[in-house]
Amino acid sequence: MIKSLHTTENRVPEPIKLSEMDFASPFFEGLQYNAPARGVWNIVHTGMLIPDSHQVYVCAQGCLRGVILTAAEMNEMERMSWVALRKEDMWNGEMEKRVIEGTAHIVDQLTEQPRCVLIYLSCMHMFEGCDFMMITDELKEMYPDIDFVECYMIPTMRKTMSPDSMMKISLYEAVKKQEKDDNLVGIIGTNLKNDKESDICRLIEMSGKKIWDITDCKNYDEYLKLGAAGTIVSYLSVTDASAKQLSRRLDSDWVRVPLRFDEKKMNENIHLLGEKLGLSVSDIDRFITERKAEAFEALDRVKALIGDTEIAIDYTAFPYILELSELLLKHGFNVTRIYADNFPADEKDAFDRIISDGRYDNIKVYPTNDPAMRFAAMGAVQSAEDNDQILAIGQKAAYFTGTHHFVDIVEGGGLYGYDAVKKLAELMEEAYKMPKDTKKIISHKGWGCDSCL
Repeated sequence: MIKSLHTTENRVPEPIKLSEMDFASPFFEGLQYNAPARGVWNIVHTGMLIPDSHQVYVCAQGCLRGVILTAAEMNEMERMSWVALRKEDMWNGEMEKRVIEGTAHIVDQLTEQPRCVLIYLSCMHMFEGCDFMMITDELKEMYPDIDFVECYMIPTMRKTMSPDSMMKISLYEAVKKQEKDDNLVGIIGTNLKNDKESDICRLIEMSGKKIWDITDCKNYDEYLKLGAAGTIVSYLSVTDASAKQLSRRLDSDWVRVPLRFDEKKMNENIHLLGEKLGLSVSDIDRFITERKAEAFEALDRVKALIGDTEIAIDYTAFPYILELSELLLKHGFNVTRIYADNFPADEKDAFDRIISDGRYDNIKVYPTNDPAMRFAAMGAVQSAEDNDQILAIGQKAAYFTGTHHFVDIVEGGGLYGYDAVKKLAELMEEAYKMPKDTKKIISHKGWGCDSCL
């Protein structure tokens, strides 16, 4: 029997109650949907952080479309080139030769020779077992003044390591060990400019040391100065593999202080970093007391303003959103929706505390990758008046709820520590008072990047 299908049917997946959720991966992982909230950076954006560099993508034409459009939207097309693969390249035994000759042709045609060339190989090269080391070695012999960096555009391999994690390794691959400067601290791993008021930057300032931040580098020589850093600091877990390799290569101390919202863990991380920087325990305790007071005062002020307004949070805003939810709940905020497909394993403590409280059974967890979630925004538009009573933290939460009141932030926004709590409170206040053009804002690729749109 033929059944008539109507697009008005409710096809949005049923959310899971937080209290009934199977931590840490509550949803089936299969065919994935990518919501048109495009603020999260991709490998093109990240590679552009290296000054005086040029990107070369070697892949099939269908794959080229996305990366080329990213560069075009950034107004950075002059820093990108490509070599299109053909079917016969898979069996003619000339895959490495095609990469070498194509890259050499591109370099020779450039009006100014770059200091660094990022070569991105694709899934086809991995399937064939392409010898990337041989490619870069031969190119280095041909162009000794250029650093050639191995990069990958292989989303089919994401089960082993995410494309973002792999790109973070490539981002610092050209950095070479220099004479050690114990007064230089490199903050690595974030695509975004580190807020100079963040707890990390303030602690480094208190210690009298200098900060290396890739977003401050105006030329390639300044980028290479990371090789002299006596200490490397990272706070996003996606950087762990990169920081581990880099610290070994440079013989630098690596301080891992994840961006968290669990008060105990925040204090432990601030102490760890402060003591590594040579600060006294008493100075660190005083710093924590002052920063915590400012942060919690800001939260309480915003809570008095927005009252019981519903809060929706998504995983692209901050890495530990269960800890963030717990913090907001403790201060009386009405967190009702969480948009995430899985959670960090070390967030289990926050999960257990929230559900053991017994007061938060109304919190619902929605997937973002489920293909049926493409209907969620359609329903949100139909009930826009109701959903505009929701305050979202993150672009995907704003998209799926249809609200115009949202905190526009991705990947932590360069914030850290109690200052992140304070700044988030201020952004929530702004979001509550001033509605945004959600569709226009979240359509821009790469939060904080230039856009031709």
